[in-house]
Amino acid sequence: MMRSANPTLSQDTFIDAARMLREAEPSSMTIDGTVNKTGLLLAGCMLTAGFTWNRFFTEGAASVQGLMMIGLFGGLIAAVVTIFKKEWAPVSAPAYALLEGFFLGGISARFEAMFPGIVIQAVGLTFTTLFSLLMAYKSGLIRATENYKLMVSAATGGICLLYLVNFAMSFFGAQVPYIHESGLIGIGFSMFVVGIAAANLVLDFDFIEAGAEQGAPKFMEWYGAFGLMVTLVWLYLEILHLLAKLQSRRD
Repeated sequence: MMRSANPTLSQDTFIDAARMLREAEPSSMTIDGTVNKTGLLLAGCMLTAGFTWNRFFTEGAASVQGLMMIGLFGGLIAAVVTIFKKEWAPVSAPAYALLEGFFLGGISARFEAMFPGIVIQAVGLTFTTLFSLLMAYKSGLIRATENYKLMVSAATGGICLLYLVNFAMSFFGAQVPYIHESGLIGIGFSMFVVGIAAANLVLDFDFIEAGAEQGAPKFMEWYGAFGLMVTLVWLYLEILHLLAKLQSRRD
């Protein structure tokens, strides 16, 4: 039985998808197709991120506030639509990537203004992690066993719960202590979260491979690419925060 900690990928996803559009769309999901569509989503995200980035450094931080809000909430809406209407993924997944790019470009520019060079480091580490884990998965060094899935699912759920508590506390002008600071506890927490985000990539690889083996509908290539994109965005942001804490500690 498949299990994924990624909130966009549940164990019943392919079972449900197999019931939809089977007759209307006879071709099935492939790994190569999913890889290609992941590349398209990344390209779209980088395009809009580059636009926001350039605007930040040419017109100032205030000029991208609206774009960042559109990207943040628009991306969330597109993600929710994709999760509940998987057959819409060929449209909603690219929309998510484009909208998310507006937010990522703005937040990346802010970090870059504070810590020059940090963004290229975060991008490099994100893709190095992606390709390293992909090679380890393909070679059999890492297996998405049931125990592995349970461990990653539990850790991811705990992190999400902590972030929700922190979000709720922010309405009262407070936050969970230490985890956002550049002390040892804050850095240790960020390293742990980066590790869990990276571990989710293995579950995503397993999910996509299983979907291809089970002959999921063709539109699930877009959905698999979307799920992988969600994990990559999370991993990148966590690496960015970790690097910022480390640089703050040096300054």
